[in-house]
Amino acid sequence: MDEKATAALMLTDQIISIPGTLTRKNDAIIKQSLSKKERAEISLGVGLFMGMSKVLIALGLEPKEMETTVVKTPGSDKESR
Repeated sequence: MDEKATAALMLTDQIISIPGTLTRKNDAIIKQSLSKKERAEISLGVGLFMGMSKVLIALGLEPKEMETTVVKTPGSDKESR
């Protein structure tokens, strides 16, 4: 796999993983290997994919064989006002 593809996967991993875990080394590799336009395109693409998957799950349209995990929204246990 070439450097650009590796950087694209690093960026994708960072978008879908725990915030604040990007190392300075990986950040430098991403910025050196991908242009601002490429980083924006990957970020928007991954963000749209993640958002669409949430919509499908919310509407109950996910495949039956797909495992899902329900995580309560912070504050969702409170009564409505």
